[in-house]
Amino acid sequence: MKYDAIIVGAGIAGLTAGAYLSKAGYSTLLCEKEAICGGLVNTFERDGFFYDGGIRATENSGVLFPMLKQLGLEIEFVKNKITLGVEDTIIPINTVEDLSAYQALLNQLYPENIAEIDLIVEQIQQIMKYMDVQYSIDNPAFLDLKEDWEYMLKKIVPWMFQYAFTFKKIEALNEPVEDFLRRYTDNQSLLDIIAQHFFKQTPAFFALSYIKLYQDYYYPLGGTGTLIRKMTHLIKAHGGEIRNKVLITKVDPEKKLVTTSEGDTLEYQQLIWAADLKALYRSIDPASLQDNQIKSAFKKRWTEIEDKTGNDSIFTLFLGVDLDKSYFAGIASEHLFYTASKKGESAAGPLPIGKDKETVKQWLADFLSLTTYEIACPVLRDVSMAPEGKTGLVISVLFDYQLTKYIQESGWYEEFKAYAETCMIKTLSESIYPGIAGAIVQQFSSTPLTMEKISGNTHGAITGWAFSNRPMPAESRLPKIFSATKTPIPGIFQAGQWTYSPSGLPISILTGKLAADSVIKELG
Repeated sequence: MKYDAIIVGAGIAGLTAGAYLSKAGYSTLLCEKEAICGGLVNTFERDGFFYDGGIRATENSGVLFPMLKQLGLEIEFVKNKITLGVEDTIIPINTVEDLSAYQALLNQLYPENIAEIDLIVEQIQQIMKYMDVQYSIDNPAFLDLKEDWEYMLKKIVPWMFQYAFTFKKIEALNEPVEDFLRRYTDNQSLLDIIAQHFFKQTPAFFALSYIKLYQDYYYPLGGTGTLIRKMTHLIKAHGGEIRNKVLITKVDPEKKLVTTSEGDTLEYQQLIWAADLKALYRSIDPASLQDNQIKSAFKKRWTEIEDKTGNDSIFTLFLGVDLDKSYFAGIASEHLFYTASKKGESAAGPLPIGKDKETVKQWLADFLSLTTYEIACPVLRDVSMAPEGKTGLVISVLFDYQLTKYIQESGWYEEFKAYAETCMIKTLSESIYPGIAGAIVQQFSSTPLTMEKISGNTHGAITGWAFSNRPMPAESRLPKIFSATKTPIPGIFQAGQWTYSPSGLPISILTGKLAADSVIKELG
């Protein structure tokens, strides 16, 4: 069978593209290598505990809600309240005014750096104003010129002038947040406490706007997987087809064929690659490209991305505990960023890749007592997410893929997982959650290698390409977003992993929509 469009990868980007194409009446096939759709947007259940296996909440950013409205999808969301804690102080981060509480927390932790903290907070305030402009509108990609002309005229046109004024100021802050902060302080602990929430070399304008971005977080009742269930249902209801456990290993752009790992061939008119970008270029034999100009562009592009690295990954501990949700509600909100020590994770020293097991284990113990934990408590947002009187926790830390791979190759991967779980539980039990170690009824974990398997992403990256790549393998300039889905191969578009604010879910949705728009235009 020949399809109008084949989409490779049924994560949120692929599902978005599939939803728009199938709803527009085009014959659409999504091929997903895993048994379920959603990639890093998923919710799963174990013995009555429901856990979000990827993102912990959804960010609107003028993208998510307009997409749902345009597709006619109804999902009930609750506001996702954020708290932030260091040692024994927990503060809310739910309004712009909470920046003052954040400043007071930093002053309390580092009284010798108050003057430097004042300067840093001034910069945060200014950056938040810039972000107010960047995310103050519904993204134009989700507007209909006929139906939404009044919004376009009253909101979008004035915004364009505002954005043109602030864009260069935002671009001037496109340097790693660590470097930016060193202009104001040489206290490494202070720098860590501010920056270790974020991926390595996150641009300053993105990282330091998070107090603003946190206010745009929502949680779909039933878990983040609710979004995936609704989208897959919509695709099937409009005649779209989804095939799971189908891995695409070969693409022939000349014949417009894709081949599965089982040897089956499928024919397309247009192809959207919403999976790992390196996998696309590995799947195409450049010798099969007849046009020398296309062949040259393909080889150039493959050379550009072949050695590029994925962004940070995560180690996640899933806990089911015999403690009522009220225990956790009395400590923090449903979504907490917590650091047990003000020393900062740099005190653990450099990554111990190549070191012996005992050295690595000592580093792990130190790192997991110093780093920042992202802790989600689904039952505080939806009472159906855990058995009565019990609570499920999703506890993550940013973690290095290469170190995990080194441990696996050294032959003690399962021991590493168990040891890391023990260290994390010890840190939390001795700080924010006293006694939690004795209440655990369910415990398991995932690593960057798990993320790599689930998503297929290079290095188990959870949002896209590393900010340290030069040049960036994907379009990282927001004004160029409308050309971000292009590839050098006719009939093939790309969607998914993009590296700029707000990253992750919103940009995956946006590029999925833009790829679908491009396919619809090509199909006429």
